[in-house]
Amino acid sequence: MRASAATVPALPSATSATSVPAVPSAPAGPVRRPPVVPAARDLLATARHDLAAASVTTVAAERYASAHLAALRTAAAVLAVRTRPAATKRPRNVWSMLPQVAPELTEWAAFFAAGAAKRAAAEAGLSRAVTAREADDLLRDALTFLALVETTLGLAHQPVLPVSTAARAS
Repeated sequence: MRASAATVPALPSATSATSVPAVPSAPAGPVRRPPVVPAARDLLATARHDLAAASVTTVAAERYASAHLAALRTAAAVLAVRTRPAATKRPRNVWSMLPQVAPELTEWAAFFAAGAAKRAAAEAGLSRAVTAREADDLLRDALTFLALVETTLGLAHQPVLPVSTAARAS
């Protein structure tokens, strides 16, 4: 039996290093989801705050680092919902664990994992680590990822509003 094009998510182009994964369509029928634990809600709220702050900063490196960190927290929220604490003592990478517990987010995990070195360079203060365009693109991608994860977890999604400069000063 042939799979229809609508059921197969599009893969990012192999020739483009900045390709964003396709957003899979919603499954048909009711979906049983595990309950969203408070830790996951806290991680998503912090990610939302990071994205709001990133949207108002004019420094590209800060915008990139904040957006990437928000994506990391968003992925950690998925892990908080879909995994149990392990007895292992070795640290594990969120981007390598995400495809194991949420195969539908595999391409997103690879996409954000590829930007981890740039985030580290941006956090280290290397002003030429990222361009304004890269920071803007990553911010949009992290916003899309947050929306997808909230929807996947069965939460209502609201667009992230920028933090006003007056609110940050108080």
